[in-house]
Amino acid sequence: MKRTREQMKAELMKKVAAEFDRLLEWGEQTDKPNLTQIENEILARRKKVGEEMIEAILSVQTERDPHEAPACPGCGGMSQDKGLQIQQVETRIGTVSIQRRYYYCPECRVGFFPPG
Repeated sequence: MKRTREQMKAELMKKVAAEFDRLLEWGEQTDKPNLTQIENEILARRKKVGEEMIEAILSVQTERDPHEAPACPGCGGMSQDKGLQIQQVETRIGTVSIQRRYYYCPECRVGFFPPG
């Protein structure tokens, strides 16, 4: 089911608030943290929120997927749509799980996620 922009925003804001609560709890439980420790905690939380934001935007893109089977990058033949598959992708922000259309070429016996 397609989520509305408001639903996506509410879900992300809830996750951001939870991360901020965890940061505040850490600050209350940590005796005299130095600046590096504080920065490390904030960077870890920022990374987590960034990954959530990437997943949200990519889910919107997946929903707009036209479902047209692309040509096989190897032989140029017809590929078969094998549906949505979960893939772990390493980004500059961190590792995210995304759902992408997966295709298979029966001629080359190779599967692929377009565009690459």
